[in-house]
Amino acid sequence: MELCYHCGDSCGEHVLAHHSKFFCCSGCKTVYDILYENNLSYYYDLDKSPGTTPKDFKGRFDYLDNPEIKAKLLDFDEQATQIASFTIPAIHCSSCIWVLENLSKLRPAIKSTQVNFPEKTIRITFNSAEISLKEVVELLCMLGYEPVISLQDFNKKERKKDRSLIYKLGIAGFAFGNIMFLSFPEYFEVEEFWLDRYKPVFRALMLVFSIPVVLYSARDYFTSAFKSLRSRMLNIDVPIALGILVLFLRSCYEVITNTGTGFFDSLAGLVFFLLLGKFFQQKTYAYLSFERDYKSYFPIAVTRLETEGTQRESQIPVYEIKPKDRILIRNGELIPVDGILIKGDALIDYSFVTGEAEPVSKKTGDTVFAGGKQQGGILELSVTKAVEQSYLTQLWSNEIFQKERQNELDSLTTKISKHFTLGVLGIALAASLFWWFVDPSKILHVFTAVLIVACPCALALSAPFTLGNLLRITGKHKFYLKDAGVLEQLAAIDTVVFDKTGTLTSASKEAIRYNGESLTEQEESLLTSTLRASNHPLSRSLYSMFQDYKIKVLDDFEEEPGMGITGTLKKQEIRVGSYAFVNALPPEKQQLADSHTSVHIATQTGYKGCYTFQTTYRSALKSVFRELSKNAELVILSGDNDSEQSRLNRLLDVPVAMHFNQKPEDKLKFIKSLQQQGKKVMMVGDGLNDSGALAQSDVGIAISENVNVFSPACDGILDASRFEQLPAFIKLARNGKRIIKWSFVLSLLYNVVGLALAVSGNLKPVYAAILMPLSSISIVAFTTLCTYYFGSSLKNPEEDK
Repeated sequence: MELCYHCGDSCGEHVLAHHSKFFCCSGCKTVYDILYENNLSYYYDLDKSPGTTPKDFKGRFDYLDNPEIKAKLLDFDEQATQIASFTIPAIHCSSCIWVLENLSKLRPAIKSTQVNFPEKTIRITFNSAEISLKEVVELLCMLGYEPVISLQDFNKKERKKDRSLIYKLGIAGFAFGNIMFLSFPEYFEVEEFWLDRYKPVFRALMLVFSIPVVLYSARDYFTSAFKSLRSRMLNIDVPIALGILVLFLRSCYEVITNTGTGFFDSLAGLVFFLLLGKFFQQKTYAYLSFERDYKSYFPIAVTRLETEGTQRESQIPVYEIKPKDRILIRNGELIPVDGILIKGDALIDYSFVTGEAEPVSKKTGDTVFAGGKQQGGILELSVTKAVEQSYLTQLWSNEIFQKERQNELDSLTTKISKHFTLGVLGIALAASLFWWFVDPSKILHVFTAVLIVACPCALALSAPFTLGNLLRITGKHKFYLKDAGVLEQLAAIDTVVFDKTGTLTSASKEAIRYNGESLTEQEESLLTSTLRASNHPLSRSLYSMFQDYKIKVLDDFEEEPGMGITGTLKKQEIRVGSYAFVNALPPEKQQLADSHTSVHIATQTGYKGCYTFQTTYRSALKSVFRELSKNAELVILSGDNDSEQSRLNRLLDVPVAMHFNQKPEDKLKFIKSLQQQGKKVMMVGDGLNDSGALAQSDVGIAISENVNVFSPACDGILDASRFEQLPAFIKLARNGKRIIKWSFVLSLLYNVVGLALAVSGNLKPVYAAILMPLSSISIVAFTTLCTYYFGSSLKNPEEDK
C-alpha cells in the first residue's frame, strides 16, 4: 500500500499520482505543488514524509479582521511592519523549521520568520500593507501548520527570564578562579624575592575579588538566614551565611593586619559551588506550561448576531460578550459562555469539562454550559452569563487557585539544619572553653576555624544535585516536572487518585464492533467510498477499517453536520450516522445505541446495523495498578457514569475504591478530605474537570497525548506513551531521597576530619582550600553516579518493541 509523499499516511486504493509521487488527498498534493513551484522542494529532503494533512479553514479566522483582536495578537505594529507570534504544535522536525523559516519565498510580503523548536512557536515579521494577519494564518494552515489561538492570547504577557542566578554564578566563578591563581605562591610557600615583595598586593587583590562575592553572589543566603532567624527558625542557610561571614571577616583581619593570607579561596569556592548546585537544580521546561487554565482552551472570539434590523454577523472578542447577546456556535466550535439554546439541535461533548464520555443532547429552551464542544449543526444561543461568570470559569475562583502553592513537605536538608547549626555552635563553644584553659591566644582562631570548616557546603549540595539529576532523567523519559520540589513530594506519596476518561483510557485507540446484518461486498465498497469523503473523526476511524475495499467515485454525496452522511452510486444509496438520521433503529438496539458511541448504517433495503465505538483502556493499566498498590492506596475518581465499573473490576486485580458521577468541585473536595486524614495524595488527570483536584493534591500529574497542546494546571506532565512507567518514576523519587541521606553521611565524614583539624588549632588556609572543594566535588560526583545508576532502570518503551 502506497504512503503519502507529504504526510506519510496510507493512501488506500484511491491514490493521487503526481510528479511520480503519491498523495493521499488533494490537500497534501496542493502543499507539494506550492513548495515545488517556489523552489522549496528541499523540504522533503530533510525528513521522510515531514508534513501534515492541511485542514479546512475557510471562514474560521474571520475574527482576525477585527482590529481589537488583531491588536492583542500583534507583538509590534508600526509603519506597516507587524510582528506576531504563534504556537504551532505540528512543528516536529528539521523540515518543519526549514519550510517555516522560508515563508518569505512563498509570500514576499513576509519579511522574516524565526522558529523556536523547543517551545513550538514561530515569530513572523510581515508587511501589513501587502498581507494581512488573517492571510498569514491561512498560509500556515494551508501548509498544515495551524496555529493555536486561544483566549490566553488576549492578555498574553511577555515572559521575563530571571538571569540573576547566572550573573551571581559568573561573578563567583570569576573571583574563585582568580583568587586560586593568586593563592598558588601561598600554597607552596615559594621563597622568591618578587613574590615576597608583592605578596601584600596579591592579598589585597584577593580581598577585592571577594567583596562582590560576599555582597552580591552570596546575598540571597544572608537574606534567607535573616528571615529564618526573624521567624525563630533555623534553616540550612543560617550556618551557610554564618560560615561565609566568618570566612570573610577573619580573612579581612589577617590581610589587613598582615598576619596571614586568609581563606578567600575557600570563601569564593564555597559560594561558587553552592550557586552551581542551585543552578543545576533550576532545570525547567520553559516550553511547557504548568499553569494553564480555561483561557488556554477557550476561543479568543465568537460570532455575535446583531439583532437590530437584519441579523448581521460580527466577530467580537469573547470578553465583550454580555448577557442577552445572541451568538452562533458552529460544528466543532467550543461554547465559551453559559446560555439558552434558541435555535438548532445541540449534541455537546462535555468530556473535557465533566469527564463524561457520552455527548449530551439539548433542545430549544435548554440551558447550555460553557466548555462543551458542539458536534452537530449551527446553534444560536442567548447568553445568560459573561465568560468570567460561567459555570466552568467559577471553578478558578476557588481559593486553591488564588494562593501560591506551598511546599508542604519539608526537605531532609531543612529538617536537619536546626540540629546541625546548634551542634556546630556547641562544638565551637566547647573548643573555645578548652583552649581558654590550655592556650587563650588560640581561642579566636579555633572558634572561627570550627565555624569555617563546619560550613555545610557539601550538605547543602546533596539535595540540589540529586534532584537536579533526577529532573533531567525523568524529562528524558517524557515525565516533565515543574521543579525539583515535586520530586521530594512524590517520594512521600501514599495515595494515588486517577481520573478515568482520557487518563486510564486511551484517546488514540478505539475498539470498533459491528452489530447487525452482514454487509455485502458491494455495500461495503459503497460505505468505504462514502466514509472517505467525510472529515468527521468517527468516519475517519471507520474508514481506516475498510481501506482495502475498492474506492469508487460517488454520483452524489451529502453531509449533515452532527447527524450523518449520505452517499449515492448508480442509484444505490447508503446512509451513515446517528440512529435518528438513518431513521431505522429497532427497539432491541436502543439500549446499545444509548450506552456507547455508535454509527448506524442503512441502505435502500432498510436498517443494517451499527458500529459501536468503545474506548480502550491503556495496555499497561493492570501492571501499573499492581505495582502502585504495593506502597499506596488507589482510587478512581471519575465524572463519567458507573457503566464501566464492572469492567474495571474485572480488569484490575487489586483493591481500588471507585467513585463515579463526580463534578469538578466534588473531585476537589474528595482530595481535600483525604489530606485531612493525613494522606499524601497524588492526583493523575487530563482535563479541565481535574484542575481543582490537581491543584489541591500534594502532587498533581497531567497525562497528555501531546504535551505541547493542552494540559491543565499541574505539578508535572506525563506523556501518555510513558504511562506504564509511572510506578518506576515514583520509585526513582524514593531512591533519590535515599541518595540524599547517603550523601549526608559522606558529608558528615568530611566534617569530622575538618573539625578535628579546627579544634586542634591546626587548620591552615591550604588545608581549607583543599578540604572544602574536595568535599563539594566528591558529593557532586557521588550524587551524579547514584542518580544515573538508579535512572538506568527506566527503560524506553520504544526500545522494547
